[in-house]
Amino acid sequence: MTLSPARDSDRPRLLVVRNDKLGDFMLAWPALACLKAADPAPHVSVLVPAYTAPLARQCPWIDEVLLDPGEAAGREGRHALLTNLRAGRFDALLTLFSTPRIGWLGWRAGIPLRLAPATKWAQVFYNRRVTQRRSRSEKPEYRYNLELAEALLDELALTPPAPPEPPYWPLPAGTRDAQRARLIDELGLEASTPWVFLHPGSGGSAVNLSLDQYARLVGAVESHLAAGTRPSWVLTAGPGEEAAADRLRDRLAEASLTAYRMPARGGIDDFALSLSAADLFIAGSTGPLHIAGALDRPTAGFYPSRRSATPLRWQTCNAPAHRLAFCPPEGAGERDMSSIDLDAAASLIAERLPPLPTRETTP
Repeated sequence: MTLSPARDSDRPRLLVVRNDKLGDFMLAWPALACLKAADPAPHVSVLVPAYTAPLARQCPWIDEVLLDPGEAAGREGRHALLTNLRAGRFDALLTLFSTPRIGWLGWRAGIPLRLAPATKWAQVFYNRRVTQRRSRSEKPEYRYNLELAEALLDELALTPPAPPEPPYWPLPAGTRDAQRARLIDELGLEASTPWVFLHPGSGGSAVNLSLDQYARLVGAVESHLAAGTRPSWVLTAGPGEEAAADRLRDRLAEASLTAYRMPARGGIDDFALSLSAADLFIAGSTGPLHIAGALDRPTAGFYPSRRSATPLRWQTCNAPAHRLAFCPPEGAGERDMSSIDLDAAASLIAERLPPLPTRETTP
């Protein structure tokens, strides 16, 4: 889309870029919330791929969405994007994940303030850089993003807000209740039982538990629960992951455990809103886990232990009391998910279920 050239001199125009995977984009929402809460509140545009654009349009901290055609767009696509960036008359560019293509476009578009992490040779296109050393994984990814947002506000001499708090995706009143009513109608779920959503897919980007491990986890959670507190299990799936979810449902049925697969949704934004109905969301370190985190739903994440993918680095951005994280123990292979103690994980998950509220989280 082409931005309007009209300007409000009291509202700086910012362009924020996070044009990679879904989980990475969701972990940018705290930074977007920080920018939007500054005084005066800036006009915030984002550059995202078509895949995450529907979610960007749901974000309350975003005023305008531009589509990034990607590396393969060709000369015509790059020229069209450059035209849009120039028409946007942006005061500042904040690139949360720096690439030479985006740095070059920001420079060619004449954006006067261009800020990015001081990594890789792409930093030559930026006139403000922040050293972070993310490869050390010393902080959560969303904290690194917040640092960049705060640095940009400082450069623009905007009054910074108080640190934002979850939920970073606050929903309008009644949204969670409507999503729960929808699933009751579709699946016949009991409103009085805890609803545990489980996402067995990985999107091809993260090491995850196997279907057999997830089946054992479900059985172990149920074994740790008191009589009468059996949850409703809902299996979620992204595009191309439906067959895996169905296989897990069949394995659970063989163990006399009932699970339901969430019906197909109308798009990634519709799917994301459905996750607000969960009392607990279980998954590997995938995009859906981070959607649930942004909604401040309780989460249980399963992570590898390699340095670039630790539970700390890819921590969900929900409240600390709503987070559980599991990974291989020290001394195990960094991708050896079979070494995770599933019974211990199930015990902790079960502890979170009985008193979980069913009311929605509101800002």
